[in-house]
Amino acid sequence: MTGFIWSIIVGGIAGWLAGLVMKGGGYGILGNIVIGIIGGLVGGWVFGLLGLGAGGGLIGGILVSFVGAVILIYLARLIKKA
Repeated sequence: MTGFIWSIIVGGIAGWLAGLVMKGGGYGILGNIVIGIIGGLVGGWVFGLLGLGAGGGLIGGILVSFVGAVILIYLARLIKKA
C-alpha cells in the first residue's frame, strides 16, 4: 500500500513538473498523476536502455518519472499533430 501511495505522490509531482516544462494546457491533478506514473514506466525503460541510473529514493524516482513524462507528452503532441 505504501508503494502505491508513493507512486501517486511521485507521479503527481513529475506530471506537474513536466506540464510546466512542456508549456501547454494543464492536465489537472488526476491527469498529472497518470502522466507521471506512466512517465515513470517510460523513464525507467529509457534509463535502462541507456544504462543509466538515477539513484534510489524520492528524488531519483521523481527524476526518472519527470524525464519519462516529458517524453510521453512530446510523443502525444507529435501524434496529435499527425
